[in-house]
Amino acid sequence: MSACIHIVGAGMAGLAAGARLAASGQRIVLHEMAGHAGGRCRSLFDEVLGCDIDNGNHLILSGNHSIAAYLADCGRDTSAFRTAPTACFDFHDLATGGNWRIDMGLGRLPGWVFDPARRADGTGAMDYLRGLKLAFAGERTVADLLGRPETAFRNFWEPLSVAILNTEPEIAAASLLWPVLRETVGRGGDACRPMIAREGLGPALVEPGLSALLEGGGDIRFGTRMKAVRRSADGKRAEALVFDDGEVLLGADDGVILAVPSWHIARLLPDARTPDSHRGITNVHYRLPEPLAKPGEPFLRGVVGGVAQWVFVRGDHVSVTVSASETYESGDRGDLPERVYREVASALGLTGMPPVASRVIREKRATFTQSPAQLKRRNGPETAMSNLILAGDWTATGLPATIEGAVRSGHIAAAKLSSSRGKS
Repeated sequence: MSACIHIVGAGMAGLAAGARLAASGQRIVLHEMAGHAGGRCRSLFDEVLGCDIDNGNHLILSGNHSIAAYLADCGRDTSAFRTAPTACFDFHDLATGGNWRIDMGLGRLPGWVFDPARRADGTGAMDYLRGLKLAFAGERTVADLLGRPETAFRNFWEPLSVAILNTEPEIAAASLLWPVLRETVGRGGDACRPMIAREGLGPALVEPGLSALLEGGGDIRFGTRMKAVRRSADGKRAEALVFDDGEVLLGADDGVILAVPSWHIARLLPDARTPDSHRGITNVHYRLPEPLAKPGEPFLRGVVGGVAQWVFVRGDHVSVTVSASETYESGDRGDLPERVYREVASALGLTGMPPVASRVIREKRATFTQSPAQLKRRNGPETAMSNLILAGDWTATGLPATIEGAVRSGHIAAAKLSSSRGKS
């Protein structure tokens, strides 16, 4: 039997690794504990709302080249996304009722920072140029480095950092913002155009990966929970993967990519260093009596001064993101949908249009806490076993724990495994 690569975990890291290896002719077996793929990036039909929703919102930018490469591995392009023609981001201030637009244009030169009409309200050019300090952030937090002046922090740096890092600015590692800005803002407005899945993240990102694996002759096994890794006597190789329904013996040329959350790695590989603190994301979904967006033309709006942070609109479905949302993940929070909808109504200018239904979805461990202390606990892809590689947005990719980071971790893992097997 030909050599096989076993990928454990069908989130974006596992799918990216699988699509990359399948495209190079490798035989893949994908194991997933749940009955579906995608992890935090998936679509589902919600019976309360009566429509398809994403379990979480993810803002993708045109400069996210790892995602583009993943789609290319799957034989797809970005047509499943509505890519904005320019790099524009609309914001609403709940405190003042004001609106502004950050308009970065398309060029490489940051002329927009010198134009008051294209900047966040109450900000000046120097407020953006201070971002260059991120290149030398060291172990400082976002608030330490960029917390002054307060207006610029509130209206620009805070919503930006919370959206990217899902961690409160007072403890978030400023150094993690720099690689994101370098790959997007540093490449000009054309790399910063927002991309929103027309029909949902499942059809746009998850289904292409599954199709690529199946078309490449791979096997997908859902409902298979991994219990342990059985090592060789010297501990230098994985000899078998132990699942609830039995063992999978590994041949001499077989490889393994563990693309599972960090807390599962801590259980499977107790000697591995992993982040041990996490932050949640809450998404509040609404079904409206009439559509606000044309079919296939979703849009988003940023919100400052309240609970809501980003409002995604797709037809008659509105989805609101609340990052670093621990405050709303414990205790009696039954009024959250009503409170957030008041903010949505203000941000979108809605009057007399109460929602038909609402739904709250909480991801209590959406990302690891992206603080300087937790960054030191990120593990590289290698393990003590030469045929077993790690992947996941929590690994040391150089990027924050985002979809782009998850996909890049899958590509790194695929390259490392191929190299260790002499098939780079």
